[in-house]
Amino acid sequence: MSLHQAWRQTETSLERRWAFKNFKLAMSFAQDIGAIAEEQRHHPDLRIGWGYLVVTITTHDAGNRLTEKDFRLAEAIDRLSSP
Repeated sequence: MSLHQAWRQTETSLERRWAFKNFKLAMSFAQDIGAIAEEQRHHPDLRIGWGYLVVTITTHDAGNRLTEKDFRLAEAIDRLSSP
């Protein structure tokens, strides 16, 4: 799998931050991520503020560790953010 280099990987999660011109754009992107999360039945943690969105992905039901589901979700999110 090939993730965007902006993803930061730890033993337990993947995390990526995006910058936006305003809160509305950050919320819109978060909603797009929400739709993908529902499709995959795998839900990231989202932190949204004025001009930023941070996505953290882990598999909670696997003891908060990384699984294949996390990488698939991150790849799908990457496709959203590609021009």
